[in-house]
Amino acid sequence: MQDSKLTSTLIEKASKMLSDGSVQKVVGWRKGLFDYDITPSVFTSADDLQKNFVYDENCGANLSKYLVKITREIETKKSTARMNNKMAKQRDPNAQDQPIPSEKVLVFLKPCDTYSFTELLKENRIARDDVYAVGIPCDGMKDPETNGISERCSVCKSKKHITYDELIGEEGDVLESKRFDEVEKLEAMTAAERYNFWQNEFSRCIRCNACRDVCPACTCEKCVFDNNKLYTSQKVAQTSFEESLYHIIRAWHVAGRCTDCGECSRVCPEHIPLHLLNRKFAKDINEIYGPYIAGSDMETKPPMLTFTEGDAEPTIVYDRSSDKEGGEE
Repeated sequence: MQDSKLTSTLIEKASKMLSDGSVQKVVGWRKGLFDYDITPSVFTSADDLQKNFVYDENCGANLSKYLVKITREIETKKSTARMNNKMAKQRDPNAQDQPIPSEKVLVFLKPCDTYSFTELLKENRIARDDVYAVGIPCDGMKDPETNGISERCSVCKSKKHITYDELIGEEGDVLESKRFDEVEKLEAMTAAERYNFWQNEFSRCIRCNACRDVCPACTCEKCVFDNNKLYTSQKVAQTSFEESLYHIIRAWHVAGRCTDCGECSRVCPEHIPLHLLNRKFAKDINEIYGPYIAGSDMETKPPMLTFTEGDAEPTIVYDRSSDKEGGEE
């Protein structure tokens, strides 16, 4: 799936930038005990890169979210230094300013990763000046369960890189994707059939929070599901309603912001197709408010955050649902 020579190219690029001081950290993929056991990781030396960096068909992890914490730490160091200088001036007007720390991180981004990266930049969750983004080609990632190409890659929406500083390989295009085909199959079910489908899927959830933790759209400082003062933090669902609660609330929180990277389903230990829930939201938004792909540019505001006089009335959601059910309530 991936060109085996590409790993060497990326290692060479990262090693050079570390050695000349252009960057101080590299975010990439680290080899594991097995070929499929790849872990997102931070590299700080050329030696570590040579021994452990890899880029192949098992590197499906989206690296964009890891930049939120890394750039926050960089910005904290800068603001701390500025505050220290200000306080020193207050004590002694002649005090010399200490240098503001300068740090940059290199990250390798596949085409779909750049959508998440762009969306996080748009939401000011990543400090752009602290990142050197290198776009890299992707020919599809492997599904470790089937050894074939993963579902999200088989219906890839785009081979185009959105935001980057440097591109390795040729630029791709936005594709004619069939990513909503499975959603349409769910829409063709009756309400009872859909309810049973999702209830069966959600009943397997062990509330490990892996989907939330890996999701680039979930970057709240304090998640409602970590609030020990509310029952939402509990791990064991006592009713079928609670089984659905977590996933439905999370889907609403990322509606209009989800870039359909598929990370939620990739990391789910129970293989729940969570991406279908998010795709349903994306499909409805496209149909109700007009075509929109989260992270496709830095300018367009998400439909859920804008209002025009031509927006659909809330009742249209019920009307559309009734139409698909043949008018049954």
